[in-house]
Amino acid sequence: MFASPLETGIAPSGTLLGLLQRGRGDGWLHALAAPRATAVAALEHCVLHDPRRDWRLEHRSLYYARLYRELDAGLDAVAAHLFHPADHPDNHPEERTGLALSVLGHLTSYGDERALDLLRRYAVSGANWRWALDELAVRDDDAGLRALGPSILDRFPRTEAGERALTAAVRDSFEPRPWRVWAEDPGRPNQRDRLSRALTDGDFDRWQRQMRPPGPQPGWSVAAVLAWAQEGYEQTPRQWREASAARCLGAVAGPADRPTLLAAAAGGPPAARAAALRHLAERGDSRVFALVEAAAASVDEDVSRAAVTAFSRMSDRGALAWARRWAARPDDLGSCAAAMLARRGEAGDAPRVLAALRRAVRGHGTDARELRPLVEGAGRLGVTAAVPVLRHIYRETSSSQLRGHTVRALAATDTSFPTGFAVECLWDCEEDTRELAARSAATADVRVVERLRRLATDPAERAGVQTAVRGRLAARTIG
Repeated sequence: MFASPLETGIAPSGTLLGLLQRGRGDGWLHALAAPRATAVAALEHCVLHDPRRDWRLEHRSLYYARLYRELDAGLDAVAAHLFHPADHPDNHPEERTGLALSVLGHLTSYGDERALDLLRRYAVSGANWRWALDELAVRDDDAGLRALGPSILDRFPRTEAGERALTAAVRDSFEPRPWRVWAEDPGRPNQRDRLSRALTDGDFDRWQRQMRPPGPQPGWSVAAVLAWAQEGYEQTPRQWREASAARCLGAVAGPADRPTLLAAAAGGPPAARAAALRHLAERGDSRVFALVEAAAASVDEDVSRAAVTAFSRMSDRGALAWARRWAARPDDLGSCAAAMLARRGEAGDAPRVLAALRRAVRGHGTDARELRPLVEGAGRLGVTAAVPVLRHIYRETSSSQLRGHTVRALAATDTSFPTGFAVECLWDCEEDTRELAARSAATADVRVVERLRRLATDPAERAGVQTAVRGRLAARTIG
């Protein structure tokens, strides 16, 4: 009925590897039931070859770390991966080793001394040392961090360039604790002096950045703002100033400037046209819909994309009326219109949202970028006819974030959710998904009660999940 997923490097969802790559609860359960060697091999493949589409948005590290503990898997493969000759600053260190380091961080929280030792060693010699240091910053004690100080500072030669690099590293650190521990180390006065200067210079750099005016100045005209937007577009590398220019237009444009803005939106150069479209859309100009429709059909992809973005920022009833007209279009403007109906439409818009959801899955698979608002809309509007599609997305998508949104939609539309997917979701890799499952899963299943008890005492579990878990356990005890 639906298109197969098009993920690169993601195994089919019916396999152990595919389930673990997706971070599904069933992957955890299947791994415990599979031969240990098979399960460990699949787990190591996931940790050493990050399966996430966007590691900034999706979580896997706690999920994999817990499975390492359950399987009593060794860390030799992780160590070989971290200290491989391919570990080089030019070899995308965050993508290559970030997941493995995060898994080690969680294992350290569980008291795994080997994981702690690997993090310390990698912080000293690895290319992605900043990530390892951030993991240690929230888990290692002061004595362990102090011992690393000299080796970390040796990365920065005592030259002018080295001191600038040190200042930048201190200023941009995600976790500042190690730098402050080293700056306060009473046993190394030279180190204290050097880091005190770096901390002070970093604070001054931040202040200077905030004081530097980056864009147009007061008194600019509409023509000047549009020219500034186009100037950035023509630079190398290109600077897309559409949003900044639209904000500036909001400050300088008056009623007399409308003809200029309409002309720019109808046929100006790409960046000026984009800025004018966005400005007019944000103000609900009566002529903007025709301009958006014309720009969306442009052969210039930048102009077409800007038109869709401009329309997506509209929120009045007129925009909803045009969204109903455009929702069946097969292009990006149609996807944007359907998303608008999913977010702000009424009950009568449910068939349009369902049609767009089916069209997106059939045409672009279960990882299509337009799926999230449509999935959320199916849940918000209570579209029970969408349940088969939502179940398919749940099983097949490689994005644990999208699966989480799908779970919330299923909770609102699928009457079998508490006894079905909600049980599996107690083992899911995403915190929000586990929390919803903890509130929803039917406790008649003995696995549910056992899992709730384990989550309630797990020191690495997130606060929101534990609150939901303890609430369910308390209610069950009272009942």
